[in-house]
Amino acid sequence: MPGPVLVTGAGGFAGRHVCAELAASGAEIIRSQARITDRAAVRALIGESQPACCLHLAAIAAIGVARAEPDRAWDVNLHGTLNIAAAIRDLAPQCRLVFISSADIYGGSFRAGHALDEQAPLAPLNTYAATKAAADLALGAMAAEGLSVLRLRAFNHTGPGQSENFVIPAFARQIARIEAGLAPPVIRVGALTPERDFLDVRDVARAYVAAIARANMLPRDTILNIASGTPRRIGDILTSLLALSKVEVRIEEDAARLRPSDIPRAIGDSRRARELLDWQPRIAWQDTLADVLNDWRARVRNEEG
Repeated sequence: MPGPVLVTGAGGFAGRHVCAELAASGAEIIRSQARITDRAAVRALIGESQPACCLHLAAIAAIGVARAEPDRAWDVNLHGTLNIAAAIRDLAPQCRLVFISSADIYGGSFRAGHALDEQAPLAPLNTYAATKAAADLALGAMAAEGLSVLRLRAFNHTGPGQSENFVIPAFARQIARIEAGLAPPVIRVGALTPERDFLDVRDVARAYVAAIARANMLPRDTILNIASGTPRRIGDILTSLLALSKVEVRIEEDAARLRPSDIPRAIGDSRRARELLDWQPRIAWQDTLADVLNDWRARVRNEEG
Protein backbone atom coordinates (compact mmCIF):
# COMPACT_ATOMS: atom_id res chain seq x y z
CA MET A 1 0.00 0.00 0.00
CA PRO A 2 1.25 3.52 -0.78
CA GLY A 3 0.46 4.87 2.71
CA PRO A 4 -2.67 5.86 4.67
CA VAL A 5 -5.87 5.24 2.68
CA LEU A 6 -8.85 7.53 3.29
CA VAL A 7 -12.13 5.75 2.49
CA THR A 8 -15.36 7.68 2.02
CA GLY A 9 -18.49 5.58 2.32
CA ALA A 10 -16.58 3.05 4.43
CA GLY A 11 -19.77 1.97 6.18
CA GLY A 12 -21.67 1.30 2.96
CA PHE A 13 -22.23 -1.96 1.10
CA ALA A 14 -19.04 -1.97 -0.96
CA GLY A 15 -17.15 0.05 1.64
CA ARG A 16 -17.36 -2.64 4.30
CA HIS A 17 -15.98 -5.26 1.93
CA VAL A 18 -13.23 -2.93 0.69
CA CYS A 19 -12.16 -2.06 4.23
CA ALA A 20 -11.96 -5.76 5.09
CA GLU A 21 -9.76 -6.32 2.03
CA LEU A 22 -7.59 -3.31 2.88
CA ALA A 23 -7.19 -4.49 6.47
CA ALA A 24 -6.13 -7.92 5.23
CA SER A 25 -3.45 -6.24 3.11
CA GLY A 26 -2.09 -4.38 6.14
CA ALA A 27 -3.16 -0.93 4.97
CA GLU A 28 -3.65 1.97 7.35
CA ILE A 29 -7.31 2.90 6.89
CA ILE A 30 -8.83 6.29 7.64
CA ARG A 31 -12.61 5.89 7.68
CA SER A 32 -14.20 9.20 6.80
CA GLN A 33 -16.83 10.47 9.24
CA ALA A 34 -17.25 13.77 7.40
CA ARG A 35 -20.29 14.49 5.29
CA ILE A 36 -18.87 14.99 1.85
CA THR A 37 -21.36 17.78 1.17
CA ASP A 38 -19.80 19.76 4.04
CA ARG A 39 -16.94 21.50 2.26
CA ALA A 40 -15.26 22.77 5.44
CA ALA A 41 -15.39 19.34 7.11
CA VAL A 42 -13.94 17.65 4.02
CA ARG A 43 -11.09 20.15 3.81
CA ALA A 44 -10.32 19.75 7.52
CA LEU A 45 -10.26 15.95 7.23
CA ILE A 46 -7.98 15.84 4.19
CA GLY A 47 -5.74 18.63 5.42
CA GLU A 48 -5.21 16.96 8.78
CA SER A 49 -4.99 13.30 7.70
CA GLN A 50 -2.79 13.82 4.59
CA PRO A 51 -3.72 10.48 3.01
CA ALA A 52 -1.57 8.87 0.35
CA CYS A 53 -4.73 7.70 -1.40
CA CYS A 54 -8.44 8.52 -1.15
CA LEU A 55 -10.90 5.86 -2.22
CA HIS A 56 -14.12 7.76 -2.86
CA LEU A 57 -17.09 5.41 -2.52
CA ALA A 58 -19.67 7.63 -0.81
CA ALA A 59 -22.68 8.20 -3.05
CA ILE A 60 -26.42 8.00 -3.44
CA ALA A 61 -26.14 4.70 -5.29
CA ALA A 62 -29.71 3.42 -5.73
CA ILE A 63 -31.34 4.53 -8.96
CA GLY A 64 -34.77 4.77 -7.34
CA VAL A 65 -33.51 6.92 -4.47
CA ALA A 66 -31.73 9.27 -6.86
CA ARG A 67 -34.89 9.57 -8.96
CA ALA A 68 -37.00 10.34 -5.87
CA GLU A 69 -34.46 12.78 -4.36
CA PRO A 70 -32.65 14.38 -7.30
CA ASP A 71 -31.37 17.43 -5.41
CA ARG A 72 -29.76 15.21 -2.80
CA ALA A 73 -28.27 12.95 -5.48
CA TRP A 74 -26.68 15.91 -7.31
CA ASP A 75 -25.44 17.38 -4.03
CA VAL A 76 -23.76 14.16 -2.90
CA ASN A 77 -22.67 12.56 -6.15
CA LEU A 78 -21.41 15.65 -7.96
CA HIS A 79 -20.79 18.43 -5.47
CA GLY A 80 -19.55 16.12 -2.71
CA THR A 81 -17.08 14.60 -5.17
CA LEU A 82 -15.89 18.04 -6.21
CA ASN A 83 -15.39 18.98 -2.54
CA ILE A 84 -13.10 15.99 -2.11
CA ALA A 85 -11.19 16.60 -5.33
CA ALA A 86 -10.64 20.29 -4.59
CA ALA A 87 -9.44 19.54 -1.06
CA ILE A 88 -6.94 16.98 -2.36
CA ARG A 89 -5.72 19.38 -5.04
CA ASP A 90 -5.29 22.25 -2.58
CA LEU A 91 -4.23 20.53 0.64
CA ALA A 92 -2.82 17.06 -0.14
CA PRO A 93 -1.47 17.15 -3.72
CA GLN A 94 0.52 13.95 -3.15
CA CYS A 95 -2.76 12.05 -2.62
CA ARG A 96 -4.11 9.87 -5.43
CA LEU A 97 -7.90 10.04 -5.76
CA VAL A 98 -9.50 6.74 -6.73
CA PHE A 99 -13.03 7.64 -7.80
CA ILE A 100 -15.65 4.91 -7.97
CA SER A 101 -17.72 5.81 -10.98
CA SER A 102 -20.43 3.61 -12.50
CA ALA A 103 -21.10 1.69 -15.68
CA ASP A 104 -24.55 3.32 -15.68
CA ILE A 105 -22.91 6.41 -17.16
CA TYR A 106 -22.64 4.58 -20.51
CA GLY A 107 -26.43 4.38 -20.61
CA GLY A 108 -27.68 4.57 -24.17
CA SER A 109 -24.34 3.40 -25.54
CA PHE A 110 -25.25 -0.11 -24.36
CA ARG A 111 -27.82 -0.26 -27.14
CA ALA A 112 -24.92 -1.18 -29.42
CA GLY A 113 -25.36 -4.66 -27.92
CA HIS A 114 -21.68 -5.50 -27.44
CA ALA A 115 -19.32 -5.22 -24.47
CA LEU A 116 -18.28 -1.59 -23.98
CA ASP A 117 -14.73 -0.50 -23.21
CA GLU A 118 -13.61 2.76 -21.63
CA GLN A 119 -13.84 4.64 -24.95
CA ALA A 120 -17.63 4.26 -25.19
CA PRO A 121 -19.55 7.58 -25.14
CA LEU A 122 -21.25 8.57 -21.90
CA ALA A 123 -25.03 8.66 -22.41
CA PRO A 124 -26.76 8.49 -19.00
CA LEU A 125 -30.44 7.55 -18.95
CA ASN A 126 -31.42 8.28 -15.33
CA THR A 127 -30.67 10.78 -12.56
CA TYR A 128 -28.18 8.55 -10.77
CA ALA A 129 -26.23 7.94 -13.97
CA ALA A 130 -26.29 11.63 -14.85
CA THR A 131 -24.85 12.64 -11.47
CA LYS A 132 -22.08 10.05 -11.73
CA ALA A 133 -21.31 10.99 -15.34
CA ALA A 134 -21.05 14.64 -14.37
CA ALA A 135 -18.63 13.82 -11.56
CA ASP A 136 -16.62 11.50 -13.81
CA LEU A 137 -16.27 14.20 -16.49
CA ALA A 138 -15.48 16.91 -13.96
CA LEU A 139 -12.64 14.81 -12.53
CA GLY A 140 -11.34 14.21 -16.04
CA ALA A 141 -11.13 17.96 -16.52
CA MET A 142 -9.37 18.37 -13.16
CA ALA A 143 -6.92 15.62 -14.12
CA ALA A 144 -6.03 17.62 -17.24
CA GLU A 145 -5.19 20.47 -14.85
CA GLY A 146 -2.97 18.32 -12.64
CA LEU A 147 -5.17 16.33 -10.24
CA SER A 148 -3.98 12.75 -9.80
CA VAL A 149 -7.12 10.67 -10.25
CA LEU A 150 -8.02 7.11 -11.21
CA ARG A 151 -11.60 6.54 -12.38
CA LEU A 152 -13.02 3.04 -11.91
CA ARG A 153 -16.29 2.42 -13.73
CA ALA A 154 -17.85 -0.45 -11.82
CA PHE A 155 -20.54 -2.64 -13.36
CA ASN A 156 -23.37 -4.22 -11.34
CA HIS A 157 -22.20 -5.98 -8.21
CA THR A 158 -23.98 -7.83 -5.47
CA GLY A 159 -23.21 -9.90 -2.40
CA PRO A 160 -23.97 -10.19 1.31
CA GLY A 161 -24.92 -6.92 2.95
CA GLN A 162 -26.58 -5.24 -0.04
CA SER A 163 -29.86 -3.38 0.48
CA GLU A 164 -33.17 -4.43 -1.02
CA ASN A 165 -33.03 -1.36 -3.29
CA PHE A 166 -31.16 -3.56 -5.78
CA VAL A 167 -32.63 -6.37 -7.83
CA ILE A 168 -30.86 -9.50 -6.51
CA PRO A 169 -31.25 -8.73 -2.79
CA ALA A 170 -34.85 -7.66 -3.53
CA PHE A 171 -35.50 -11.16 -4.87
CA ALA A 172 -33.59 -12.80 -2.01
CA ARG A 173 -35.44 -10.87 0.68
CA GLN A 174 -38.81 -11.87 -0.74
CA ILE A 175 -37.78 -15.52 -0.91
CA ALA A 176 -36.43 -15.46 2.66
CA ARG A 177 -39.67 -13.91 3.97
CA ILE A 178 -41.76 -16.51 2.14
CA GLU A 179 -39.59 -19.31 3.58
CA ALA A 180 -40.09 -17.87 7.07
CA GLY A 181 -43.88 -17.71 6.64
CA LEU A 182 -43.86 -13.92 6.83
CA ALA A 183 -45.20 -13.30 3.33
CA PRO A 184 -47.52 -15.04 0.85
CA PRO A 185 -45.81 -17.13 -1.86
CA VAL A 186 -45.67 -14.33 -4.41
CA ILE A 187 -42.51 -12.74 -5.84
CA ARG A 188 -43.05 -9.22 -7.20
CA VAL A 189 -40.71 -8.34 -10.03
CA GLY A 190 -39.82 -5.69 -12.56
CA ALA A 191 -38.58 -6.53 -16.04
CA LEU A 192 -37.04 -10.01 -16.24
CA THR A 193 -35.69 -9.96 -19.79
CA PRO A 194 -32.79 -7.45 -19.46
CA GLU A 195 -29.26 -8.86 -19.29
CA ARG A 196 -26.70 -7.31 -16.98
CA ASP A 197 -23.00 -7.76 -16.20
CA PHE A 198 -22.83 -8.81 -12.55
CA LEU A 199 -19.86 -9.25 -10.22
CA ASP A 200 -19.51 -10.38 -6.62
CA VAL A 201 -18.81 -7.36 -4.41
CA ARG A 202 -15.84 -9.19 -2.90
CA ASP A 203 -14.24 -9.46 -6.34
CA VAL A 204 -14.96 -5.76 -6.85
CA ALA A 205 -13.32 -4.98 -3.51
CA ARG A 206 -10.20 -6.82 -4.64
CA ALA A 207 -10.13 -4.73 -7.82
CA TYR A 208 -10.36 -1.51 -5.81
CA VAL A 209 -7.55 -2.57 -3.48
CA ALA A 210 -5.40 -3.61 -6.44
CA ALA A 211 -6.00 -0.16 -7.93
CA ILE A 212 -4.91 1.52 -4.71
CA ALA A 213 -1.78 -0.63 -4.51
CA ARG A 214 -0.85 0.26 -8.10
CA ALA A 215 -2.16 3.82 -8.10
CA ASN A 216 1.25 5.46 -8.32
CA MET A 217 2.29 3.24 -11.24
CA LEU A 218 -0.64 4.26 -13.45
CA PRO A 219 -1.01 7.48 -15.46
CA ARG A 220 -2.78 10.17 -13.45
CA ASP A 221 -5.99 10.01 -15.50
CA THR A 222 -6.42 6.27 -15.97
CA ILE A 223 -9.98 4.98 -16.55
CA LEU A 224 -10.79 1.32 -15.98
CA ASN A 225 -13.96 -0.73 -16.33
CA ILE A 226 -14.52 -3.25 -13.54
CA ALA A 227 -16.71 -5.89 -15.17
CA SER A 228 -17.18 -9.63 -15.58
CA GLY A 229 -17.87 -9.54 -19.32
CA THR A 230 -20.67 -12.08 -18.80
CA PRO A 231 -24.31 -11.12 -19.47
CA ARG A 232 -26.84 -12.56 -17.03
CA ARG A 233 -30.58 -12.40 -17.66
CA ILE A 234 -32.52 -11.07 -14.66
CA GLY A 235 -35.16 -13.79 -15.01
CA ASP A 236 -32.46 -16.48 -14.98
CA ILE A 237 -31.04 -15.01 -11.78
CA LEU A 238 -34.46 -15.28 -10.15
CA THR A 239 -34.76 -18.88 -11.35
CA SER A 240 -31.35 -19.71 -9.84
CA LEU A 241 -32.32 -18.15 -6.50
CA LEU A 242 -35.58 -20.07 -6.43
CA ALA A 243 -33.64 -23.28 -7.13
CA LEU A 244 -31.71 -22.62 -3.92
CA SER A 245 -34.99 -22.50 -2.04
CA LYS A 246 -37.71 -25.12 -1.51
CA VAL A 247 -40.69 -22.77 -1.70
CA GLU A 248 -43.28 -22.77 -4.46
CA VAL A 249 -44.01 -19.23 -5.58
CA ARG A 250 -46.03 -17.24 -8.07
CA ILE A 251 -44.27 -14.48 -9.98
CA GLU A 252 -46.14 -11.22 -10.51
CA GLU A 253 -45.01 -8.13 -12.39
CA ASP A 254 -45.00 -4.99 -10.25
CA ALA A 255 -45.32 -1.77 -12.25
CA ALA A 256 -43.52 0.14 -9.49
CA ARG A 257 -40.40 -1.95 -10.11
CA LEU A 258 -40.26 -1.25 -13.85
CA ARG A 259 -37.72 1.32 -15.03
CA PRO A 260 -38.68 3.57 -17.94
CA SER A 261 -35.15 3.68 -19.36
CA ASP A 262 -34.21 0.00 -19.11
CA ILE A 263 -31.95 -1.23 -21.90
CA PRO A 264 -31.98 -4.86 -23.03
CA ARG A 265 -28.31 -5.70 -22.53
CA ALA A 266 -25.38 -4.11 -20.67
CA ILE A 267 -21.94 -5.77 -20.72
CA GLY A 268 -18.48 -4.44 -19.98
CA ASP A 269 -15.03 -5.01 -21.44
CA SER A 270 -12.55 -4.99 -18.55
CA ARG A 271 -9.40 -6.13 -20.38
CA ARG A 272 -7.49 -3.01 -19.30
CA ALA A 273 -8.25 -3.64 -15.62
CA ARG A 274 -7.25 -7.28 -15.93
CA GLU A 275 -3.93 -6.30 -17.49
CA LEU A 276 -3.07 -3.23 -15.41
CA LEU A 277 -4.33 -4.51 -12.06
CA ASP A 278 -3.57 -8.22 -12.53
CA TRP A 279 -7.18 -8.82 -11.50
CA GLN A 280 -10.02 -11.05 -12.55
CA PRO A 281 -13.22 -12.27 -10.87
CA ARG A 282 -12.73 -15.39 -8.77
CA ILE A 283 -15.99 -16.12 -6.97
CA ALA A 284 -18.38 -18.58 -8.62
CA TRP A 285 -21.74 -17.02 -9.49
CA GLN A 286 -23.74 -19.74 -7.72
CA ASP A 287 -21.72 -19.06 -4.55
CA THR A 288 -22.55 -15.37 -4.82
CA LEU A 289 -26.28 -16.08 -5.11
CA ALA A 290 -26.19 -18.57 -2.23
CA ASP A 291 -24.40 -16.03 -0.03
CA VAL A 292 -26.94 -13.29 -0.85
CA LEU A 293 -29.86 -15.60 -0.06
CA ASN A 294 -28.29 -16.84 3.18
CA ASP A 295 -27.56 -13.25 4.20
CA TRP A 296 -31.23 -12.38 3.79
CA ARG A 297 -32.33 -15.51 5.61
CA ALA A 298 -30.25 -14.34 8.57
CA ARG A 299 -31.64 -10.82 8.36
CA VAL A 300 -35.21 -12.09 8.25
CA ARG A 301 -34.56 -14.26 11.32
CA ASN A 302 -33.31 -11.15 13.10
CA GLU A 303 -36.48 -9.28 12.03
CA GLU A 304 -38.55 -12.06 13.59
CA GLY A 305 -36.53 -11.90 16.80
